[in-house]
Formats: sequence, structure tokens, C-alpha cells
Amino acid sequence: MLSLNQKTVDSWSLPEAVRGCVRAGIGSIGVWREPLHEVGVARGAELIAEAGLRVSSLCRGGFFTTADDLDDNRRAIDEAATLNADCLVLVVGGLPPGSRDLAAARRRVAESIGELAPYARERSVRLSLEPMHPVYCADRGVLSTLRQALDLAEPFDPAVVGVVVDTFHVWWDPELEAQIARAAGRIAGFQVCDWITPLPADTLLARGMMGDGHIDFRHIRALVEKAGYTGDIEVEIFNADLWRRDPDEVLSLMARRFAEHV
Repeated sequence: MLSLNQKTVDSWSLPEAVRGCVRAGIGSIGVWREPLHEVGVARGAELIAEAGLRVSSLCRGGFFTTADDLDDNRRAIDEAATLNADCLVLVVGGLPPGSRDLAAARRRVAESIGELAPYARERSVRLSLEPMHPVYCADRGVLSTLRQALDLAEPFDPAVVGVVVDTFHVWWDPELEAQIARAAGRIAGFQVCDWITPLPADTLLARGMMGDGHIDFRHIRALVEKAGYTGDIEVEIFNADLWRRDPDEVLSLMARRFAEHV
């Protein structure tokens, strides 16, 4: 059930992360496209398969509102298919430079999903919309709540367009219980890390190890499982202090904290 998202050990290449998972007895990995490209998609898929690992997600596609590159998103779908990943995580993008029009940005996201969904269906890839905490609305994700992500996903087959429940982004939401219940059958991924305070100057690196912050992981896990999710649980942590530590030590700490708190 425990999966290592590569960002938690950002200094490792994909081969190093695969070997680290094997050493730590972790059976699944969330792959990022940049380190995948460094070794080549086909070779990366071989390394993961040879190690006996599952791919819980490929990160990431999206950025429809800024880069607006559907060709790159199609390549990401192809890569997810090659890896046999459970889903392709979509970070939808923030406001275009100079824009203050949130409604237009959200419409663009919906249009992009509509264009990509048939391509994903043909390749048996599940697109997974990730709502992001409102602090990232301007620069990374104009979908700020699980309700918004589900509103966008609902016109599509749940096997083609789902959502990611990331504790860091959704723990604060007063509608969380109701929206996770609404997401039954559509949860494509479940990611965990903690919300720590005080926030660092770079909020992108504000994620903490489970137990170091304020999130009730067991409560959210129970909600997600009640909604029918049975997949892997990824630990995805962007944290400069963790990135400076020995990655094997980070994996050991991660496994202990996962058992204690998740």
C-alpha cells in the first residue's frame, strides 16, 4: 500500500529511487517525468518492471492555462501507458501571465480535459485532476477544492477522468467529508504529507513528514477507503531539509511515520 513519490527523495535518479524502494521493501513508486526522461521512457519502464514495482502515478501533466501544450500532455499520456501507471496526475495550472480572469482559466482547463479524454481512453490511461490548496491558485492550480475538481470530472467516465486526494491540499476543506463521499469510484490516487507551520518562505517546499504537522491522516484515509479507494498511498514531500538528508534515512523515517500516523 505504501508508495514512494520520487519528489520525497529529490536527489535520487529514477534507477536510484527504484533500488531504494527495493532495499526498503516498498512495492510501489510514483514517477516524475523529468527523471524518467533522463534514462528514457522504455528503459525506465524496464527498470521498474524488473524490480517488481507498481507505478502508482506519473507526475505530471497539465498546466493548461499557462503552457497550454496539449502535445506534451499527449506525450505524458503515452508515457503513463508505457509505465502502466495507475494514473497521470494533472496539475492544471494557475493564471496566465498578466491575467486576473479565474473563470476563463477554469474554462480552459475544462476544454483541455475534453480534448485529452478521448486520447487517454484509447490508451487506457486515467487522467487524475489534483485540486491544490488555494495558496497555489495564482501560479499552479486554479482548481482549489475537491468540489471544483469533481465538477469538472463528472461529465467523463470515472475510468478516464478521476481525482487525486492529496492531504496537503484538501485537509482544511470544510466540505471534505461530503466531497470524498461524492468522489466514490472516481478517486484515482491518494497522496499524503503533513501541513507544517510556520510555512517556509517558499510555500512550494512547505510539505512536512507525517506527524510533524496538523493533519489527521487516519480520518482522511478512512474517508477515502469508505469511498472505495483500494490503491497505493503515495508519500509526496517537497521539503528542502528532507532533500538534504540521506535518502535511505528518509525512506526509513517515512515508513515509520506512515505506520504510526497513516
